[in-house]
Amino acid sequence: MDEPTIAQEAEPKGAPPGRTASAHDGSTDPAGAPRAPEAEPTAEPEPDLEELSARAAERDEYLALAQRTRADFENYRKRVTRDALAAESRAVGRLVRELLPALDNLERALSAAGAEHGEPQGGQLMDGMRLVRDDLTGALARAGVESFDPTGERFDPELHEAIAHHPFAGAEPGTVVEVYQSGYRLNGTLLRAARVVVAAAAPVDVDRGPASGRADERGT
Repeated sequence: MDEPTIAQEAEPKGAPPGRTASAHDGSTDPAGAPRAPEAEPTAEPEPDLEELSARAAERDEYLALAQRTRADFENYRKRVTRDALAAESRAVGRLVRELLPALDNLERALSAAGAEHGEPQGGQLMDGMRLVRDDLTGALARAGVESFDPTGERFDPELHEAIAHHPFAGAEPGTVVEVYQSGYRLNGTLLRAARVVVAAAAPVDVDRGPASGRADERGT
């Protein structure tokens, strides 16, 4: 007769007596691998004042550099805009100086035709010349060009060019009594001085004196 066999759990090698493999004390994971020891909490290091000061100084340096760069760029942008406007004004000024003699000749032609034939006899030719003059002066005005007539003003060598000095009755000496050629400005800047005639003081009669008077009496 066969004896009943009793199943016994096999104990792992090296395990203490009385403990089976199913016992779990936390030193190993369920797979049997040893568990890593838990890290102990460490205190955060206190900030280094010198390091913080150095970082703050570096930040301020970069901030100042960025501000200077921005200011330099703004100055550069303004300078470029100003130079572009100045170049445009010089180009317009050169063109206007070339056109002014033609405008002067047109004005003289209109004045001569009006004096010779009279306004009623001007006809379509005079009307066409006036239209050309008006269109030209309008284009110049839109570009910032304006003419000025200093008649009756005090003579200013910065704005006027005197071509003659003559005594004029009722005119104060040193005033402009006639404009031979109009002056022009471009956006307030003088393009061409006005050519004018200036009133001079009337000549004063000098008394010839008693001797001259006696000579005149002897001559009579």
